[in-house]
Order: sequence, then structure tokens, then C-alpha cells
Amino acid sequence: MNARFNETHVSHEPDLLAKLSNSHLDALEEETIFILREVAAAFERPALLFSGGKDSLVMLKCAEKAFGVGRIPYPLLMIDTGHNFPEVTAFRDLRAKELGAELIIRHVEDSMKRGTVRLAHPDEPRNAHQSVTLLEAIDEFRFDALIGGARRDEEKARAKERIFSHRDSFGQWQPKAQRPELWTLFNTRLQPGEHFRVFPISNWTELDVWQYIEREQIALPSLYYAHPRKIVERKGLLVPVTELTPARAGEEVVEKLVRFRTLGDITCTCPVDSPAATAAEIVIETLAADVSERGSTRMDDKTSDASMEKRKKDGYF
Repeated sequence: MNARFNETHVSHEPDLLAKLSNSHLDALEEETIFILREVAAAFERPALLFSGGKDSLVMLKCAEKAFGVGRIPYPLLMIDTGHNFPEVTAFRDLRAKELGAELIIRHVEDSMKRGTVRLAHPDEPRNAHQSVTLLEAIDEFRFDALIGGARRDEEKARAKERIFSHRDSFGQWQPKAQRPELWTLFNTRLQPGEHFRVFPISNWTELDVWQYIEREQIALPSLYYAHPRKIVERKGLLVPVTELTPARAGEEVVEKLVRFRTLGDITCTCPVDSPAATAAEIVIETLAADVSERGSTRMDDKTSDASMEKRKKDGYF
């Protein structure tokens, strides 16, 4: 189903925003700050996964409040497929420089040169292969905790994952071996070679994220807002026409006003039809959305009902 938003919702923005409470954001922010500080206290070599996307930028804002500007106690880590939107990577570099944070970038292409990643064909999407490069980075830097921006409302495999998600010595997630999390007491004990993936904004929703972005006036890559783009309709999705995703024979290329709800690898990320040009307008649109952001925009989640869970078991974010 093509995720199309009703433009009439945007016209009622002032009235709806006035009635929409965001007082719960303080509790979510407090929980996130607590978890970020817990990671700094409990682990020796943590890192924050930073893609330049909206969720990681929300986490960075909370980290600034937790530790102070320029005092985030762990490096930022990004796994680059080589197929990322240039607007996002440029914003990533700019934001890391503004924060004075250490930015570590590891490339899937380097894993391909080492032979640890092998594509079935040159045009195969590289998104799933990030797992290999990520595990190599964990081994290289001996990270014992990676902080990610996954949320439980995004996808059902993420919905059943703990905030402190244990990974075995192979970097794999075992959904039936999750540790209990009672009264915000987290079991962070590790055996040699194991690590944790920590998700401080697990309890946030897409609406919460956009309300927080609007409240805190967090800068984002321009692709999150409405812009004209050439697309083709394919399997109910709006596929952007790029060098990596060209139109196929028989497909009609049209230009539409679109925005991205989530940003990932170009080869598997699709925009949605939308006129929303501000965070406030996106808050109103999100209220009317009946499909999750990954469900409406990610081709890599369409391969099977269990595609995300399988990738996570193999070490995916």
C-alpha cells in the first residue's frame, strides 16, 4: 500500500498542535538520559551508532543534555554501505564536527575488498551486509556496548527486543534468551567476546520523535522534508530514480512532492507522497499515519515477514 498522507490534516496544523500534549516527552527524555548515563557507567568501551538520521540525532540531543556539549564520553560509529544519500553523510559529518565528537566510519566496500562480504551480483543491495562490517568494527575497537536508535513501534522484531539487548560472542541476537528488565534494573554482565546493543529510545514512537524534534528545534537532513523528486511506483512503494535505482522497462517516471520518513541505503529506502515542509506539519501527518515508517518505506523489510528478525539474529543493528 502506498503511504499517502492526507493534505487536509496539514491545513489544520495550528488547531491540532494546540490540543496535542507533549508533556510526556519529559518522561521519555528523562528515561533516555538515564540509559545513556547507565551505559557510560557500566561499560568500558561503548560507542553510539550515528547515521545522521532523525533517531540518532534525537539521541545526540539527549546525550548533550546528559553529559554537556562537547563532553559525550563515547565515540560515534557509522557503517557506510557506499550507497548512502550524500545529503545525509554531509549532515552526519557536520553534526559530529559541531559536537566535537570522535566519528568512526567503517565501510562495507572495505569488507568487500577483504573478501568478508561477497555480493551475489554487483547490483545486490548492501544493507544486510552492514552486519559483517559492524562486527568487524566491534572486534577492531573491542566495543562492549553499541547504542542504537531502534524503536519498538518500527517493526515487530524490534518490538520484542530489550532495551539492553545481549549479543553472544558471534554478535548474534537470541530472542528466546532475553534478560528480564524490572524496575529499570539492567543486567549488564558480559562474558569475553560478548557485547550489548542498547536502545535508549525503545519506548518512543515516531510521533514522539517528531514532537521532540519540533519542541527542541533539532536540525535534520533536508530529505526528511517535502521536496520534488523523480520516482516510479513499484510494488506499492515510491522508488526514487537514481543511478543506483533506475527506472525499469515499462515504468513511468513522474516527479512528485515527497519526503523520507526514514533514511537508509538508497537501494532500499523509499519516500512517501507528502507536502509537509516543517516538523510541525509532519507531527500532524504522523497522527494520521496507519502504516509504520519501515512498513511504508523499506524494500528490505518486504522480502518476508521475518526479514528483520533474521537480520538481527545475524548481527544487524
